[in-house]
Amino acid sequence: MINKNSLGILGQFYLNIKKSFKTIYQNSNFYEKKISKTFENNFEYKPSPHLLSSIINYQNKKYKIEDFTIESIWQNNLSSKDYEKLNNFFWFFSLDLKSSKKATQAVVKNWISNNSKYQKKSWEFDLTAKRIISWLSNHQLTYEESDQKYRSSFDHMVQKQTNHLLNEIKNPKQVENKMIGCAAIILSGLAYKNEKTYLENGLNLLKNIIKSSIDNQGFPKSRNIRQLIFYLKYFIIIREWFKESQNLIPEYVDETIYYLGSSYAFTWQNIKQDIFFNGNFLSENKEFDQYLKRFGYTFKNETNELGGYTILKNKKIILAADIGSSPNKIFSNDYQAGALSFEIFSNGKKLISNAGYYSDKNSKLNKLSKSTALHNALIIEDYSSCNFKKGQTNLVIDKGLKVLKKNIVFENDYWKISGAHDGYLIKFGASYEREVEFFPEQMKFIGYDKLFRKVPTKEIKFDIRFHLEPDTKVMKTQDNKSILIEIDEEGWKFSCDNFDINIDNGLYFGNKNSYKENQNIFISGMNNKKEQVIKWEISKL
Repeated sequence: MINKNSLGILGQFYLNIKKSFKTIYQNSNFYEKKISKTFENNFEYKPSPHLLSSIINYQNKKYKIEDFTIESIWQNNLSSKDYEKLNNFFWFFSLDLKSSKKATQAVVKNWISNNSKYQKKSWEFDLTAKRIISWLSNHQLTYEESDQKYRSSFDHMVQKQTNHLLNEIKNPKQVENKMIGCAAIILSGLAYKNEKTYLENGLNLLKNIIKSSIDNQGFPKSRNIRQLIFYLKYFIIIREWFKESQNLIPEYVDETIYYLGSSYAFTWQNIKQDIFFNGNFLSENKEFDQYLKRFGYTFKNETNELGGYTILKNKKIILAADIGSSPNKIFSNDYQAGALSFEIFSNGKKLISNAGYYSDKNSKLNKLSKSTALHNALIIEDYSSCNFKKGQTNLVIDKGLKVLKKNIVFENDYWKISGAHDGYLIKFGASYEREVEFFPEQMKFIGYDKLFRKVPTKEIKFDIRFHLEPDTKVMKTQDNKSILIEIDEEGWKFSCDNFDINIDNGLYFGNKNSYKENQNIFISGMNNKKEQVIKWEISKL
């Protein structure tokens, strides 16, 4: 009888063989001939580099190309991060336009000389896509005032790299890389106008990305807010390329931007705050807002529920909650097990905050930041509500959860968000239900966390955590029944009569790939009942 372990070994053996054959193929003369079939088309449409200002981190200081040692710039003893930055050529966007065109073109020529044939390291999919975009967008330095021999070599290498992208576009596991590759292929098709194959293939690939990765409401199937903004940025860039090159903008591009923009208005523009759900952390969205304003994009959304989230707000208070099921595992690279968690903002300051996300997949902190314990939700026996397993690039969902029911009430004098999920059903035979009420006139939140078990055969430990931002001050009252919270000059009181409440130290991942110490309030207890209700309150002093 063949067990799962044997099947896993056989599967890995097959993948290794497939990978070896691919390596041999890509380094063969056959592959070299295949991607070298280019056309003597002129570089006609020259895109404006400022169209990319939504995705480029421009340096405050502009560099001259002479500041770099041209002879040694491609040395191999670079860190992998520096190697990627160098070979994607996005640093060209930080060059002073007064830099020597001759010197800049010498750098391009030098790269072509050393990488004219496919090499796995320097021709990685995302590096190649970004390099094409950068070379074409920085044409004032990379192309203008060059001789015919250099131009022929440049045109040939751009098209050759585009052929490689077309060959590889189905392989990247990360949809972000597919999107960048798709954009590079489309730009090549617009730049070399007579090469219709690139444009047609690029647009077909774009349709596939829309169909496979974005739901009917215009929200990524990953439920990831950062990915939503990433998509919106690239779709707008593609649209602006079509517009500037005087090509007809495909209707589905406009339609996708409309829905993505509506989702962006819901998650950011309506509240101007970063909500820490499913891979999100502090952003630079205000800069993106300026970009949108500059290019004449305005988005609206008046709903209070979208993409598995609900956001209720008035002039003083924002209450946001994750009331969505976990995504399919193929979209779960950055998913965090925080179903039914919530955040509260008071007068622009975060009163209750999830702990954020550590996005570096190579760090143990990434796994920690995915856990339910880093969210304002109930945890049983220190287990997360979802199980994760090691994927090809990151931890992905092994066993997900479903939100079984939800209800939203939003009136002037009463708000309520309630929901239930089955994340603890298989392991503990328990379903979890949460209800959060807000009474605006009293400035009071009342929460009910409920556990339901058909057969409570043994006691289980539960904790409910309420994370705070690092600068928040907390103090336990003398009767041990309340905790005082201070944000700026506001005072709030957290209380729970029937269970122990304490203050614990934790980690805050609100800033990208960094952490700070913070504190959280937690309720702890034991459950041996069929039905248990834990009531808590947060009221303004």
